[in-house]
Amino acid sequence: MSFREPIFWTDLEHAAHRPYSVSEITSQVKGLLEENLPKCWVEGEISQYNHHSSGHRYFTLKDNASQLSAVMFKWKAGSLSFSPQQGMQVQVYGSISVFERGGKYQLYAEQIKPAGVGEGAIAFEQLKNRLEAEGLFAENRKRPLPPYPRKIGVVTSPTGAAIRDIVQVLNRRAPDIEIVLCPARVQGEGAAAEIAEAIANLNQLGDIDVLIVGRGGGAPEDLWPFNDESVARAIYQSPQPVISAVGHEIDYTIADYVADCRAPTPSAAAEMVARERSALRERVAEQQGRLLAEMERYLSSLEERLRHCDPSRLRARLDDRLQQQSLYLDERRQALSTAFDWFLRTRVEGLANAATRLDDLSPLTSLARGFALVEHAANKHLVRDSNELQPGDKLQLRFRRGGAICYVEEKLDE
Repeated sequence: MSFREPIFWTDLEHAAHRPYSVSEITSQVKGLLEENLPKCWVEGEISQYNHHSSGHRYFTLKDNASQLSAVMFKWKAGSLSFSPQQGMQVQVYGSISVFERGGKYQLYAEQIKPAGVGEGAIAFEQLKNRLEAEGLFAENRKRPLPPYPRKIGVVTSPTGAAIRDIVQVLNRRAPDIEIVLCPARVQGEGAAAEIAEAIANLNQLGDIDVLIVGRGGGAPEDLWPFNDESVARAIYQSPQPVISAVGHEIDYTIADYVADCRAPTPSAAAEMVARERSALRERVAEQQGRLLAEMERYLSSLEERLRHCDPSRLRARLDDRLQQQSLYLDERRQALSTAFDWFLRTRVEGLANAATRLDDLSPLTSLARGFALVEHAANKHLVRDSNELQPGDKLQLRFRRGGAICYVEEKLDE
């Protein structure tokens, strides 16, 4: 559609006799906005944010009184270093125009930056949160440093202070450790790609025991390559343990979170690697002292045994032992005799008590008092009741001395 000249109110009075189409009015409004309102920065809060599958970003900027629709096309969004979020306060640079098909004016964004918070800080937090959600910072995947490394790979600038500090510390504490430097730029454009490539190259050597990746201190923007996602993933994918040693103790980067171990400075990283060597020497010295002390104790015990092997001392000890055993046997003999006497006495007393009880229970005792036992002569059954008798039964009477045979003439009831 061709652009028409702007319509002014005076013109409308003369053109009142002809109606304008909606498209014509919309085109006129579009031209007025584009010609009279230049590109500018607009600040507001992001609302209704939609990252479309096409790559375009649709959102609304609002403040306490108004709102403004906005769009950022994908070829413009490629320059973003952070991901805009719902509710974020931002400043958007672009032009105001009209979306003719929808008949509404909107802001066509070319740049977006956070308002009040640095763009780098937001990008850092967003990348940190995303990598943490993927598990790159998980403690259970971090590997321990090798106790006795023989070859160490270093990724840093060949002209920086970091490599000099690392070499100085290792030469002092563990001069037998071999150092392999894979140089890389540690700041500026392209530094992150070189660092990631250097990490991969060192791992391809196959005999590197541990890697130190880092640089000395600097401004936050100088340390930014170590916040790059490519460096984080190179550290995560490294087959060998990685020590991150970036900046000073107060500086934290994404590399510090991904690495198996963080050192506050490059010198501290070198000390961590060589620490086990000095600890080994200390343990060897300690074990040597313990071995000497144990040998002295053992030799002293052998000398003591040799002194005990003197014939006169052996004879005296043997005589003393025999005397002790003789005394022990006497004591046991006396105890056995006492126990035997007690055993016989208790058995005699038991037999006497049993005899007395037998006498008390014996029927002969009753017979001695004048009683008699009555038995059937035929079957020797005792007669206890007169109902067991019939006239003419033959009975046998037994007295204390002797007995008698008799017949029942008459049975008497009670």
